[in-house]
Amino acid sequence: MLSALERKAKDLGVVADSLPYSPYRNTISLDTQPPYPGDIEMETRITAIMRWNALAMVMRANKAYGELGGHVASYASAAEIFELGFNHFFHAATAGHGGDVVYFQPHSAPGVYARAFLEGRLTEDQLKHYRQEIGGPGLCSYPHPWLMPDFWQVPTGSMGIGPLSAIYQARFMHYLRDRSLADTDRRHVWGVFGDGEMDEPESMAGLSIAAREKLDNLTFIINCNLQRLDGPVRGNGQIIPELERLFKGAGWNVIKVLWGSEWDHIFARDTNHALLRRFAETVDGKYQTLGAKDGAYNLANFFEEDPEVRALVAHMSDADINALKRGGHDFRKLFAAFQAAKATQGRPTVILTKTKKGYGMGGAGESRMTAHQAKKLDVEALLAFRDRFALPLSDAQVEKLEFYRPAEDGAELTYLRQRRSALGGYLPARRREAAPVAVPAIASYADFALKADGKEISTTMAVVRMFGGLLKDKALGPRIVPIVADEARTFGMANMFRQVGIYSPVGQLYEPEDAGSMLYYKESETGQLLEEGITEAGAVASWTAAATSYSVHGTAMLPFYIYYSMFGFQRVGDLIWAAADQRARGFLIGATAGRTTLGGEGLQHQDGSSHVQAATVPNCRAYDPAFAYEMAVILDHGMRAMLEEQRDEFYYITAMNENYAQPSLPAGVEADIVKGMYRFGSFGPGGTAQVRLVGSGAILPEVIHAARMLADDWNVRVEVWSATSFSELARDARAVERSNRLHPMAEPAVSHVGTCLAGPAPIVAASDYVRAYPQLIASYVRAPFTALGTDGFGRSDTRQALRAFFEVDRHGIAVAALAALVSGGTITPAQVADAIARYGIAADADAPWTV
Repeated sequence: MLSALERKAKDLGVVADSLPYSPYRNTISLDTQPPYPGDIEMETRITAIMRWNALAMVMRANKAYGELGGHVASYASAAEIFELGFNHFFHAATAGHGGDVVYFQPHSAPGVYARAFLEGRLTEDQLKHYRQEIGGPGLCSYPHPWLMPDFWQVPTGSMGIGPLSAIYQARFMHYLRDRSLADTDRRHVWGVFGDGEMDEPESMAGLSIAAREKLDNLTFIINCNLQRLDGPVRGNGQIIPELERLFKGAGWNVIKVLWGSEWDHIFARDTNHALLRRFAETVDGKYQTLGAKDGAYNLANFFEEDPEVRALVAHMSDADINALKRGGHDFRKLFAAFQAAKATQGRPTVILTKTKKGYGMGGAGESRMTAHQAKKLDVEALLAFRDRFALPLSDAQVEKLEFYRPAEDGAELTYLRQRRSALGGYLPARRREAAPVAVPAIASYADFALKADGKEISTTMAVVRMFGGLLKDKALGPRIVPIVADEARTFGMANMFRQVGIYSPVGQLYEPEDAGSMLYYKESETGQLLEEGITEAGAVASWTAAATSYSVHGTAMLPFYIYYSMFGFQRVGDLIWAAADQRARGFLIGATAGRTTLGGEGLQHQDGSSHVQAATVPNCRAYDPAFAYEMAVILDHGMRAMLEEQRDEFYYITAMNENYAQPSLPAGVEADIVKGMYRFGSFGPGGTAQVRLVGSGAILPEVIHAARMLADDWNVRVEVWSATSFSELARDARAVERSNRLHPMAEPAVSHVGTCLAGPAPIVAASDYVRAYPQLIASYVRAPFTALGTDGFGRSDTRQALRAFFEVDRHGIAVAALAALVSGGTITPAQVADAIARYGIAADADAPWTV
């Protein structure tokens, strides 16, 4: 009735649109607040110990080494949030419960370590080596599963990635449930994030999908300490109402925890809402100043500025005012919010909880501009910290920054263990493996590629056809997760609409426009394809959830996300790096790859750099196959490595949309394809090669044509090598080079690229990527080396014109090879000039990378 009345009033113009936020007070009133189920005095004591040990950990590291960094103020503000979750909500994995997934605020990692120390999971020696991981039992700076593979489950160190990842993880839980692959109904995703972190675009990028898909298994707790790294999050505004508008507008349930229990009696007396009006008038910059000052200052500069507000606290002393807490430091208020969030059905919940950054640090950091950078406190501040939290430490222990651990059979550790036992065990914790999944024989899904016999097809169509075949396999098929960002038809995947359906938690509530066609747009509750819409970031977050399912859910999945390669590493490389940290296993397929294969699209779509970026990710195996059979061999190897051998690696494979003749798989080259290079063939008169041409991806056919031209037009003996991965060749060569350097008395080993390209014959390497890509191997060969690539901005034109422009077509490659032969006397400069004229190369034109 009230909603109808509001709508009518708006229609009549009686009121303007009402803002989607509520007054600046707690959402859950005192009379609806549930009783607290734990021992608050005990939990307060344990939290104080956590605070001290986290503080001591950071200070010891910086006192001893001076340069290690670390953060104290963030955990100081969030300690009650974490402890409330640990003691009453965060459920570990058990036989009957898959376990919750918690995205921990990264700057609060010392507090998580401090708890694990009391739990007996980390030693004092490990705490003493915080941020000292090389050569000892150290602890990493932030949540990093790669560095602590049995402890951290999800990485959040790059701010903004955690919120987006949490949303898609919660959605993936529903996906697994709806497809009957895992029981996830009792599991919950919790994310503890900072209010400043919400400025990251990724933090807000997935809010609508969370509400649209009714992710009631998801709760954000945003620690609103009103301060980011340099100052207030919104000095001249209010971040909490702003966030409330954003989340409510997206369809989330919003619960505010702003004021502690000490405020209850004041609100009860405020019948005219004078206090709420005062709150609404106060900007966050002033709240920060008030938080840094004592009760007397707050009385003079907040309460006494309004006579009606002053009357509400007339009976209170400066000390009473000073004791007023913000809601994020009150266990009762937090518990009510967490419980309400967990009980909410049909939509996700965000808890906006107000805290003080550096809570308990006094003048050294509490609500101070410099709180985030505070890593050291003087002895006086440390003693004040001890006294404020009633820690049983002597002055000498405080000065020495000794860690405090209660007696093993004492009340504190007994209580702590009981609470975690009730919730299934300790968190965070990570499993390393899941039951292996059998990979079918390569011929069952890729026989067409292995025996292509010259049929024309693009490698994009080839890889999509292979995945279509894999989907039919009874064992592996259900574990495949196809992912697209609104480009399925572009990549020839429309047949999957009918074959496996598009996942939708509500099925299909409409008849699609193309219902009468063979490949109609089919949505289903049990659909397998994840069509994410135009969100590369969301698609990668979705891929990461599937690629880490073996660890998070104990269910191995095989995701392949296919996308325009330009919109991968360049656009969302940070998310890919986080996936690498999380030990993801799956395939990233960079389609329409290279700078010259996507004719007509131009600068923003043409990719010339993704392979260079992929080469920087240690556990990314990146390949640029030219032929369908190379693609098949790489897929087979990758699946067996990830699913059967359970290696923590993922594969980036580029695929082209250009149709050209596909040869059949030569005998015995499979191992070399995986290593990164194999000999494709020889051209010209017999004898030792005079020049070696190396090509990858879309440019390999041009290399082959150039070899024929060199043989036919110039009588040059040429070897052609297919480089499926310059980055894998370089990794192997680096490892061999290092081993030889550190074992000078042993017989020198030879790298794969050194074996393949041995001898003095000049080498010309060409790809559809910038020169830096083939140059990855330049220092590991002893012959003269020329790299050709597509440096510079892309252009809109035909493939032929683009390749001529970037000088990676057959003519440019042939001329480069002839020029390389001049120094050896095989070819004269006049012959090179003749070739330039014969092939119509504009020698005096600006270089393609000129700007």
